[in-house]
Amino acid sequence: MALVAGSIVEGRVSRVAEFGAFVEVPGGETGLVHISQIAHEYVNNVHDFVKEGDTVQVRVLGYNDRGQLDLSIKDLLAPPTYQPKPKPLPRQSPEFEHKLRSFMRDVPPAEGKKKPQRGGGRKRR
Repeated sequence: MALVAGSIVEGRVSRVAEFGAFVEVPGGETGLVHISQIAHEYVNNVHDFVKEGDTVQVRVLGYNDRGQLDLSIKDLLAPPTYQPKPKPLPRQSPEFEHKLRSFMRDVPPAEGKKKPQRGGGRKRR
């Protein structure tokens, strides 16, 4: 039985590999759910999402150039809602940075504190 692209079927995970999961669909045909079609988020390990023997719903994407069945689990999942990234603060003008550096150089050390010694602190003879 040839499956039509876009149809949704239920199948059983027959094998899990590093690059995806093989799912046996009704009619005895086996297709591949590529690792990129497992979930919307980054999938580092397919075993974290599916196990052998699991029953999953898949969407038929079609047949590849070798005649193998391509499947997707991700197409049936609701897309994630992303939080907008906060905008970075604008950088200060170079004039302000120059004035700040100049000011910090001119500030005298606080009373009661010694100025750090230069030269490693070891006396020479």
